[in-house]
Amino acid sequence: MTGERRVKTIFCIFAEPDRFGNTLTRLIKTLPDMKRKLIIGAILSLTTVCASAQIAPDQDWAQFGRYAADNEKIIEKPLAVLMGDSITDGWDGKDPDFFPENNIICRGISGQTSSQMLIRFRQDVIDLHPKYVVILAGTNDIACNTGYIALEDILGNIQSMCELAKAHRIKPVLCSVTPSVQFGWRKSITDVAGKISELNAMIKEYARKSRIPYIDYHSALAAEDGSFPKEFSYDGVHPNLAGYKVMEPLLLRRLK
Repeated sequence: MTGERRVKTIFCIFAEPDRFGNTLTRLIKTLPDMKRKLIIGAILSLTTVCASAQIAPDQDWAQFGRYAADNEKIIEKPLAVLMGDSITDGWDGKDPDFFPENNIICRGISGQTSSQMLIRFRQDVIDLHPKYVVILAGTNDIACNTGYIALEDILGNIQSMCELAKAHRIKPVLCSVTPSVQFGWRKSITDVAGKISELNAMIKEYARKSRIPYIDYHSALAAEDGSFPKEFSYDGVHPNLAGYKVMEPLLLRRLK
């Protein structure tokens, strides 16, 4: 297939063929050879990126498989399940004794957004029948890990998890997003500290109106500029052991 025909095919997929595909093909034919090749190359590169961003048919997008086997082994009802992303996922690795000593189960998955947590909420929370579910979500949403999502929609996902928990007689506990001023894997995201503060205010207000306990990790950990100081974090996003030691009594206070 020639370059012009490939461009036409691409635009037939993403737009109206008569308005875009044919028009662009005719326009490209009028350009000098070098410019034509550059434009075709740029368009094909763009569509390669778009195609690679699609989810593969065999991809476990919500990562149901991550804890499937572990969930089958649980016999005793846990006091609490911690639902979250890498902030939660790294907790039992940094302080593994904290979880069994307090009958708490870690169900964090690194990189996850609130949308993914909501999808796996039944398997990793409801079906385990805990007394509490502690929800810590938002970092990866702000980082656009699964694409752009408005702060209001992040809150909506969190609200949905709370409503599901209540419907199954599980007490939700909400947490502030932990501090950061930059995401090392997504440096293009600006005003990180401001977005975190805005989302935290929304979560806190929802918790207040809904009479849901709220744990303010952010105030306990953040520096004045909203950053995660080295004293408590190894990379400006994730807590180190000292950071988790600050978080643990705040958590236990809401569970007992």
